[in-house]
Amino acid sequence: MELESMLIFGLILVAALLIPWYEGLLKKNTYLLAAVMLLAFAFALRAFLMDYRSGDYNDFLVHWVDYFRTSGGFKGFAGSVGNYNVPYLYFLALFSYLPLKDLYLIKLLSISFDVVLAFGMMKLAGVFTRSTPKRLAAYLLTLVLPTVIINGARWAQCDAIYTALAVLALWLALTDRPKRSVAFMALSFGFKLQAVFILPIYLVLVFARKIKFRHLFIFPAVYAALIMPAVLFGRSFVDTLLLYAGQTDSIGTGLNYNSPSLFAMISGNADTAALSAAGIAGAFLFVFAVFIWARRRRRNLGNEAILGITLLFTVGIPFLLPRMHDRYFFMPDVLTLLPAVLWSGYIPAAVFASFASLLGYYAYFNYAYLLPMRYGSFALIAVLLIFLSFASEKLNSRRYDALPDDLSP
Repeated sequence: MELESMLIFGLILVAALLIPWYEGLLKKNTYLLAAVMLLAFAFALRAFLMDYRSGDYNDFLVHWVDYFRTSGGFKGFAGSVGNYNVPYLYFLALFSYLPLKDLYLIKLLSISFDVVLAFGMMKLAGVFTRSTPKRLAAYLLTLVLPTVIINGARWAQCDAIYTALAVLALWLALTDRPKRSVAFMALSFGFKLQAVFILPIYLVLVFARKIKFRHLFIFPAVYAALIMPAVLFGRSFVDTLLLYAGQTDSIGTGLNYNSPSLFAMISGNADTAALSAAGIAGAFLFVFAVFIWARRRRRNLGNEAILGITLLFTVGIPFLLPRMHDRYFFMPDVLTLLPAVLWSGYIPAAVFASFASLLGYYAYFNYAYLLPMRYGSFALIAVLLIFLSFASEKLNSRRYDALPDDLSP
């Protein structure tokens, strides 16, 4: 890495250590030592991967930055480039002004949001426990999760951004800050369409009286504000507002793209159109059934029940939908880590989710399958059954949002 990029990388590392320090999680020497060692390991792996140029970077990202560089930076929004929404393109336009290598800048952006994601996981863990080791584990394990490391530092992808914002949104909702929660979820959706996998939880939050229905109108207001800079630089407001509606053709027409979805279990000749329609219908029915279930059990919709339903949505929706890609299980891969940290009995679910995601990652980078992708599908079925049982247990027990007083610090 060039010197300037190394300095930015070092600042991110320092910030990653200061966050748990300021949160009061490193008062014991053993915790401080564990944090230093794990962060050193996590960032050493990222540093090792920084020079790797993925196919997505070579085929798309480098050309998008070049477009802004030759189009006058932000003035380039008068035209159209790429198939990402404009919030991420703002960063690429900014990078076009800088003398640093855009490969490093793109990866450093993602790595910085790895830290934001870890912060969000730590705060979300704090909703359920006062335990310092568990909150610290949520923070550190997020940063060493293989798919988190690979996604940004090797692949130069930005899934940590929308996932971090979604995790923060859920934390804000569960800590009775509904307006901020909806605003953060709008930001998450603004960065990536895959935020729709967690969006249905907001109707459940209405059932739970964590947010009021009127708060949902903050979402379109924030989203509109998010795209306005591009509009001011000449981009069509309507085209930008409806960008996601036009993206359906860009994700392909096949049933599955190296993802551990239900459709990885289908081989041979198949009626793609019919199966795609069935998958979409199945996903809608799944969400609707969970809504009905949550509505009927709304008096028991405590924080743990909401977490269980969130996991059902984030795993189940992409599992049932057709045309899913290898990276679309990034959010469930991260979120399944939380119950594993809080309650050791759920460690297998986190292992299964990571296993499923990594099969897709391996296929992308090696143009071959380590194992048949249907193995990942079986793993996610196990994850769904685990969290179906978890949600059922919580929805059938008395609602209790407050933390017990006898939890160890």
